[in-house]
Amino acid sequence: MPTLSRNALIGYPAGIITGVTYGLNPLFAVPLMRQGASIESILFFRYGFAVALLAMFLMLRRESFGINLRQAAILLMLGVLYTTSSLTLFEAYNYIASGLATTLVFLYPVIVAIIMVFLRVVPSWPVWLSIAATFAGVLIMTQGGGSHEVSPLGVLLSIGSATAYSAFIVIINRSKAIASVPGTLITFYSLLIGAIIFMSRSITTGAGITTGITGAGAWLNLVGLAVFPTIISTATLAVATRCIGATKASVLGVFEPITAILVGTLVFSEPLTPGIILGITIAIAAISFMIHATRR
Repeated sequence: MPTLSRNALIGYPAGIITGVTYGLNPLFAVPLMRQGASIESILFFRYGFAVALLAMFLMLRRESFGINLRQAAILLMLGVLYTTSSLTLFEAYNYIASGLATTLVFLYPVIVAIIMVFLRVVPSWPVWLSIAATFAGVLIMTQGGGSHEVSPLGVLLSIGSATAYSAFIVIINRSKAIASVPGTLITFYSLLIGAIIFMSRSITTGAGITTGITGAGAWLNLVGLAVFPTIISTATLAVATRCIGATKASVLGVFEPITAILVGTLVFSEPLTPGIILGITIAIAAISFMIHATRR
């Protein structure tokens, strides 16, 4: 019986943790939204807590925060995209089940492939096949079933979240200006820009930054958002990618929608129709096949 290497023993659990922790977004966010907290406030505290923890981590490691003007411009763009991805996902929770919304964000590998077409990197046949199958899966999901209709606006917001995240990934991989910037520092500045944006939005809209955030439970949910789907998810993704490669780490991302669906169904009693199950299964299978077949 073959023994697993040290990298496999570390990388596979890290990849699973990445998917599970990101899939916990609804567990912490939905109760806050139901309590009346604004999306801007939730994301400000989520990003703010994460920035503070990352800053302490970077200082303990005595890493430099220094960047040049060109890198600052790219990081500003990345921060806006990262912020847009979070904002549209949380807005989608207002229109469709949180499990379905988070599952649709998992379409990002297909959207990355489509973006690469415009950069004159033509996908292979497995990619085109996966794109077609994923599109079919999304159409099936949006049909809902019985008395549970799926809001087209919620679907569009979730796909918008996936698109913004896809652009975020493409820029990180294609930009030579930030090639020397550590991933932790990229995450720090992306979250810092997001925190500033959400603070500004709260001030301009006149909504109190702590409105709807009352009691120890609400603050624990905010800390949970900062720790699990933000810091732990990002850190374990980096570990998994280094240990088992980007391909296998991406495939393990299927635990993200699975976790989100379980949270939505078991915790929030969200509807799980046969159509949604079938559509999600097709989409996850298509994306996993594409990542495995192309080795990217």
